Amino acid sequence: MKSAASRNEVQIAYWNSVGGDRWVAAAEHTDRMMKPVQQALLARADLRPGMGVLDIGCGCGETLIEIAKSVGSSGRVAGVDVSQQMLALARTRLASFPQAEILEADAGAHPFEQFADLAISRFGVMFFGDPVAAFANIRKAIKPGGRLLFAAWRAVEDNEWTRVPLEAAMSAGVPAEPPLGPEVPGPFSFADPERIRRILTAAGFSEPAILPADPVLDVAAGCGVEAAVQQAMTIGAAAALLRKQPGELIAAARAKIETALRPYERGGTVALSAAIWLVEARPV
Repeated sequence: MKSAASRNEVQIAYWNSVGGDRWVAAAEHTDRMMKPVQQALLARADLRPGMGVLDIGCGCGETLIEIAKSVGSSGRVAGVDVSQQMLALARTRLASFPQAEILEADAGAHPFEQFADLAISRFGVMFFGDPVAAFANIRKAIKPGGRLLFAAWRAVEDNEWTRVPLEAAMSAGVPAEPPLGPEVPGPFSFADPERIRRILTAAGFSEPAILPADPVLDVAAGCGVEAAVQQAMTIGAAAALLRKQPGELIAAARAKIETALRPYERGGTVALSAAIWLVEARPV
């Protein structure tokens, strides 16, 4: 069994290689696709001028931009991520927001000062090797009376946007990967709400509010089924499954994914359902 440290090393290596490269290449498309999630998350954030906000796993900076706009010049925003490629794009995007700081660091270990009224994340907290220790460290950045708020995926079976392409790829003969263990970091590692409760309370947070949300994602970002196919083969469960497959199998999977997505196309959009948790807790 891998240690928490080795799991972190694997994640950091991935996000500084193929993972970061893929997300930067697809950043504008992914931002448009994930807009409903961002809107749901920020609606609960209750951002106000002058607030201090920590964005965990800020990636390419799309959510960070909206936070910086909302807190204004009197606020303070810090975005933290491990991916050099993604942070390079974030720095470019945030160049006109002097209240925003970009940190290349592991949020689970960085020595934060206590400044945040809110620590927020859009899918950036499911990859910690030792999540209890990581959230305990994040708690140090949150001021008394502050909050933690994040979005995490529910089970892959409930997320049509990634399940449909995944099943199509497997129907082309792409072998399924063995399921990850319940404690292994990954995009769906917070699908179990009881695990979320156990981790956060052990890390020094209150009993969390865990609310389901079911946004609809346009996998095509308005650009038609071909764009949706490319996105599905770049980001998500099917993309992960195809990463090390031979060219002929990738081509067969692409054809199957296009067939599976085409019935969802309406006027350039390819809308599929998503299933997330919105999780909110306070330090105790």
